[in-house]
Amino acid sequence: MKSSVLTRYRVMAYVTAVMLLILCACMVAKYGFDTGEDVTFAVSQAHGVLYIIYLVFAFDLGSKARWPFGKIVWVLLSGTIPFAAFFVERKVVTEVKPLVSGAQPVPVKA
Repeated sequence: MKSSVLTRYRVMAYVTAVMLLILCACMVAKYGFDTGEDVTFAVSQAHGVLYIIYLVFAFDLGSKARWPFGKIVWVLLSGTIPFAAFFVERKVVTEVKPLVSGAQPVPVKA
């Protein structure tokens, strides 16, 4: 597996996670303090587009790493749970790094 597959997943995992946190803050401002409606709309649209890109890259990585369907779904959903993508990304990198170098995969417990 090429290292670029893992790199683009990692970048999109972090970008998606940060955008989700910004979106959460915007939602608090919008519904809690009745301000920032336009900013919330813009951030939600940006997060939506970036999440779709994340889905494509995460699915590509999962299919090349030959993950079971349940694991792919968990990685895909981690982009919708605040802070989850940071932790899932670390586990994914630990598991996939040996595949990039051509060694045997390291089993990681879920």
